[in-house]
Amino acid sequence: MSRLRTEFEVFLRCPHSMQVLMVSNMMYALVLPVIEIFVAAYVMRNSNAVAKVVTYQLSIYTATPLAFYLNGKLLGRVGAKHMYAAGMLFSGVAMMLMMQLSILTPVGVASSGFTMGLATGLFWANRGFLALTATSDSNRNYYYGVEMFIATLAAVVVPALIGWFISGTTLYGWLGGIPNRAYHVIAMVVFGLTVLAAGILERGTFRNPKHTRFVFFQFHPLWWRMLELALLKGLAQGYIVTAPAMLIMLLVGQEGTLGATQAIGGVFTACLIYTVGRIAAPRHRIIVFSAGLVLFFLGAFTNTVLFNAVGVLIFIACLLLAKPLLDLAYYPIQLQVIDAVSRLEGRNEYAYIFNHEFGLFLGRFLGCGLFLAPVHVV
Repeated sequence: MSRLRTEFEVFLRCPHSMQVLMVSNMMYALVLPVIEIFVAAYVMRNSNAVAKVVTYQLSIYTATPLAFYLNGKLLGRVGAKHMYAAGMLFSGVAMMLMMQLSILTPVGVASSGFTMGLATGLFWANRGFLALTATSDSNRNYYYGVEMFIATLAAVVVPALIGWFISGTTLYGWLGGIPNRAYHVIAMVVFGLTVLAAGILERGTFRNPKHTRFVFFQFHPLWWRMLELALLKGLAQGYIVTAPAMLIMLLVGQEGTLGATQAIGGVFTACLIYTVGRIAAPRHRIIVFSAGLVLFFLGAFTNTVLFNAVGVLIFIACLLLAKPLLDLAYYPIQLQVIDAVSRLEGRNEYAYIFNHEFGLFLGRFLGCGLFLAPVHVV
């Protein structure tokens, strides 16, 4: 108990706005696994077509940069925290709209993906900016350590519970034995969580950027190096978001297996990530990022070579540790570089958040291709 009290005291010493942002993000962490995994699984269940899952993901990736652009036009006129809250709520609405489609036509899937992409773009554009303004370089490792700790636990608990709930509709006859009704219930719960997270966020006070130009094409060399790192992260992200649900559904089992697979090793990973965030200094970030990349590529390479149930399980196990390690190191690096280059070039910080999205955008498409290559061969 004394250890928990000590950790809570560390949290209480953080600035108020940083505390509010962390609590809101913790609440929304319960939503992200649903959006990242089970919406794709819903498309797969109701269409049995890999192409439609990929269409859904690519529609999200296409709409996200557009949302970043629209967000930049509105910032300075509308508060960043209001835009962030809107992104949360919009994602819940987008998921509920997806569940209302009786037939998953290519146009319907693409439209739903585009809507979710707009919500995702609003969410991530303002999440990055609020983190930049509410934290300093000295406390960002801790901030993202706490965030990744909760997100990793959510990535374990939420898929397990949802997988059990969806599978139970068939096994035990819940909701008339119709799995799609379970998805509808999940969508309503997700919307409720987005409302709660948005309400918590509104209690914080955050600085807003000035309404100035944010589209540039010439940057300091340091920023070009940051974009190279963004390309690598986007590549991993495209593979991570596209692959797990389809691999589990195609090669291992149904949603129950998906939830159980995510649960393996999750508590250990969450505790490890929190510990790294607490003790790692800014100079250790490249080491942490490199470790995450190595784990990711080991898992992806093993899955590509084997492409069977064993390969999928190895990939998911590596992914469970690799993704939070990548995020834990990457986001503080990104914010530190934005702090530096915005001072050097005298530009609005959002200009770099906006430009950064295009590095991720290219990497995501490459990541989708990295997954589709072995699928096409098989």
